[in-house]
Amino acid sequence: MRFRPCIDIHNGIVKQIIGSSLKDEGSSASENYVSAYDSVHYADMFRERGLSGGHAIILNRKGTPEYEASYEECIKALKAYPGGLQVGGGINPENAGEFLDAGASHVIVTSYVFADGIINKDNLDKISKAATPDKLVLDLSCKKIDSSYFVMTDRWQKKTDEILTLKLLEELSAFCDEFLVHAVDSEGKANGPEKGVLEILKDFDLRPVTYAGGIASYEDIISIRDLCEGKVDITVGSALDIYGGKLEMDEIVKICS
Repeated sequence: MRFRPCIDIHNGIVKQIIGSSLKDEGSSASENYVSAYDSVHYADMFRERGLSGGHAIILNRKGTPEYEASYEECIKALKAYPGGLQVGGGINPENAGEFLDAGASHVIVTSYVFADGIINKDNLDKISKAATPDKLVLDLSCKKIDSSYFVMTDRWQKKTDEILTLKLLEELSAFCDEFLVHAVDSEGKANGPEKGVLEILKDFDLRPVTYAGGIASYEDIISIRDLCEGKVDITVGSALDIYGGKLEMDEIVKICS
């Protein structure tokens, strides 16, 4: 089990937000924490501690002025920690290479692959070839509707017809190196992890998987470690001390290892 640090960038600023509150209209979101530091500050912090495999996420919609500001901030972080961060937000075959050239270890993709609410096999094949499978992370962030967890796209605003299952993870494994799964309903709320999502992830071991959403205590981390037998990595946002929370990053790393 590994701790994967994160740098979430919204409107050109490092923030922690409530995931379900994110809106393209007006580039708005409910904020838990707005940092006084830039992305390089956090990239340097993670590099100095040897914490690799973290995520730099652009939370603005591609094509907006706000996206450009967040893009520039993201590129700075990648260059500050070459090979240490994965990157997500508006990734497609045309721009995947520029993020990798800037220093990203992997690109993280959701919306391009799940176009029109289903898996677009042509797009999946294109992005897998453009990034190469060993540098591609598929984001299967999901929201519970009725009794199933549906994959969400476009900054968690659009529901797809695809349901997070063990079978889906197995089918997509041929195209990527890792998976990232946010429990959208819990993201940014520090109300405890989404156990239903973890029950699915715990039985999957073909690729590394990182879980995000709701982690609020050291006990939460221990419960994930024990439930998933150390197979699922975690990232912590709003509850982390460097983002205004109470959990010490170094203590989390100790528990995970």
